[in-house]
Amino acid sequence: MSEDPALGELLDVLSDEYARDILAATSIKPMSAQQLVDECEMSKPTVYRRVDRLQTHGLLEEQTKVRTSNNHYSVYAATLSEVSLTLESGSFEAAVTRTDDESFPGERENDTADRFTKMWEDL
Repeated sequence: MSEDPALGELLDVLSDEYARDILAATSIKPMSAQQLVDECEMSKPTVYRRVDRLQTHGLLEEQTKVRTSNNHYSVYAATLSEVSLTLESGSFEAAVTRTDDESFPGERENDTADRFTKMWEDL
C-alpha cells in the first residue's frame, strides 16, 4: 500500500517550520517578503524559497500592490484553512480546505476592475 505522492509532498511542505511560520503570519494579514523576513526572523532567500514552495502547492497566494510612486511590490496571504488526514481501509487520504474568499483577509476588492478603479482614484 503505497502513499499518494501528492500527500507526501503536502506533508513535507507542512513539516517545514519556516513554511508553517509563513502560513501562520500570512493568515493574519497579507505580508511582503520583507515583512516576512522581519516577522519570522529568517533570511530573504529562505522566505522566497518557502513562498515559492507554498504557492506551488496552492497554500499561499500573491497579489501585486501598486503605489502611486510606481513602486510595485507583492504581498502574500495564506489560502490554507484546514488540512485533515484520514486513515481508512489501509490508506491515507488528505483533504485540504482553502479560504473561499479570493481576496486577502480584510480586503473587499477582489474584482480586478474594482482594484483598477481604486488605483485610478488614488492617483
